[in-house]
Amino acid sequence: MDLAALVPAGATASSSLVVTPELTVAHWAEGMPPVFGTPFLVYLMEVAAADAMKPFLPEGWASVGVRVNVSHLAATPLGMTVTATAKVVSATEQTATFEVVAYDGVEKVEEGTHVRGAIDLARFERRWRAKAEAAGQTRPGATSPPGGGA
Repeated sequence: MDLAALVPAGATASSSLVVTPELTVAHWAEGMPPVFGTPFLVYLMEVAAADAMKPFLPEGWASVGVRVNVSHLAATPLGMTVTATAKVVSATEQTATFEVVAYDGVEKVEEGTHVRGAIDLARFERRWRAKAEAAGQTRPGATSPPGGGA
């Protein structure tokens, strides 16, 4: 699939989250403050980028993250809303590159770049199901993969 022909530079989308207790560093690491965790900030940025690509992909296709290069610039306390925006800055045959930025209503909290690739969902599912089945057969005590299998 030629993403350069499908995904236009300038395509933009945003995604927002309210910082809840389970999205804070304190929830996952004892003794840490109740501020938005970096992994969740990266997830929010990925959602915005995926949303920017989605309208340009054919039916049965989706996008996946392949590279993240961001700086988490400032802490966001519990209860605040963070909004990430992703803008396509370039595309090649196989990937789209995004400029990403996030704000919490007071200041910029993230900036950087993110790269996504397109996947055929049916092919992707076949591959992860085969991997899950193979892992289930080699791990002691493992159960069958979701959707069946031996």
